[in-house]
Amino acid sequence: MSTLMAVKEAPAVPVGPSLSIYDPIFLGIDEFGAHVNLGLMGRNLLVGGEPGGGKSGLLNAICAHAALSTDCRLVLFDGKLVELGQWEDSADEFVGFDPERAINVMARLSALMNNRYTWMKAKGIRKIDPSHGLEAVLTIIDEFALYTATYGDKKSQELFTALMRDLVARGRACGMPVVAATQRPSFDIIPTSLRDLFAYRCAFRCTTESSSDVILAHGWAAKGYCATAILPTNQGEALLLAEGGIPRSIKGSFLTDDQIKQIADYAAWIRRPHRLEDTK
Repeated sequence: MSTLMAVKEAPAVPVGPSLSIYDPIFLGIDEFGAHVNLGLMGRNLLVGGEPGGGKSGLLNAICAHAALSTDCRLVLFDGKLVELGQWEDSADEFVGFDPERAINVMARLSALMNNRYTWMKAKGIRKIDPSHGLEAVLTIIDEFALYTATYGDKKSQELFTALMRDLVARGRACGMPVVAATQRPSFDIIPTSLRDLFAYRCAFRCTTESSSDVILAHGWAAKGYCATAILPTNQGEALLLAEGGIPRSIKGSFLTDDQIKQIADYAAWIRRPHRLEDTK
């Protein structure tokens, strides 16, 4: 008998993990050092605070999780191009400082949302979950005030605002959550009717108590939960209003540009329509 034996080839092993958008997203730690995780599906998240407070760090942490989630599609709005730009290859759409394209993409999201609800009604489904086989569509808007109050004319700004409000109001149940951030937390940028559509809110350092309340909700500053108390030197600290219903102090996680590039490159690779070994 030959001593040589056929060796069964081992199955391919991915070079890194993939996640699910239904998994809790790691945002950072609280004041006791415990991990802070956020379940985003079925919820929307509003982020605000002064420039340099740490908003981009939070958005990139969420982008990293979503990009590594093979059951999630990404739609990104970034008026500065550079805050979320490294995730462009992982996104279905990446919108920069183009108000006309921003409106077109929002209108397509609205059409997709309508189609999903039509399908859900036919199937007798009230809320999307993993068993339904539909990919989530996560929309992240960095500095949405650029699209609602700066770029374009008044008509285009109002149209974008109306489409965004509709997506925030109706999108969560059909698997289309929204994360929106602004460094201009004022009542003209975030009216109460819009803020209240966001179940989760995160306030980084603000310069006034009213700005903190614009994000979290009126009255929290008077109860001692005010983002003006955050030191200017403590970037990444924020008040997160999510599970539990009371703002909690958190220290957001931070990814360096090199770390973002590495994660984004891998995320783009696992999202390729064809595996490398299938291409000739």
